[in-house]
Amino acid sequence: MEVLRRSSVFAAEIMDAFDRSPTDKELVAQAKALGREYVHARLLRAGLSWSAPERAAPVPGRLAEVCAVLLRLGDELEMIRPSVYRNVARQLHISLQSEPVVTDAFLAVAGHIFSAGITWGKVVSLYAVAAGLAVDCVRQAQPAMVHALVDCLGEFVRKTLATWLRRRGGWTDVLKCVVSTDPWPPSHWLVAALCSFGRFLKAAFFV
Repeated sequence: MEVLRRSSVFAAEIMDAFDRSPTDKELVAQAKALGREYVHARLLRAGLSWSAPERAAPVPGRLAEVCAVLLRLGDELEMIRPSVYRNVARQLHISLQSEPVVTDAFLAVAGHIFSAGITWGKVVSLYAVAAGLAVDCVRQAQPAMVHALVDCLGEFVRKTLATWLRRRGGWTDVLKCVVSTDPWPPSHWLVAALCSFGRFLKAAFFV
């Protein structure tokens, strides 16, 4: 009951932040909430489970919309380059037995992703990498690492993305990336240029 009460208070605080200009602390809290939801969705897709007490309360409406868009754009990225976001730990040649090794590797990848600037495409890629690592952790019986990854994601947002997010009005700015909620045909801001392999992308999404 206490967990539910705290989760409800947390959800109310997040919702309040959407109604005004968010602070850095609120942006980080939202980033972590989105991270938990994104990871949970990817674990479910992989047939895996993960327990996170913070998910006891339903995700607030606007945050749920943001998460849905992140997941949808993440689907696009994974369809375009599926090998990038699978078996992430193997690609990084790291053991999942050590939390510092996992979090340091994630931060190194995150730094590389944003080395040339920030775009929503790169933000989605960051979440996709975190989720890929989370799947690896759970598969190797290291579910506690997932909590560390979510915390690490929040810390990276605080240090690197918070100012950019605040200037854009917060996480809801990503909702502009999707102009239709219909699952087919894909109709969002990625539909601007045709890649050679048949996926619709907007170059500015990555640049």
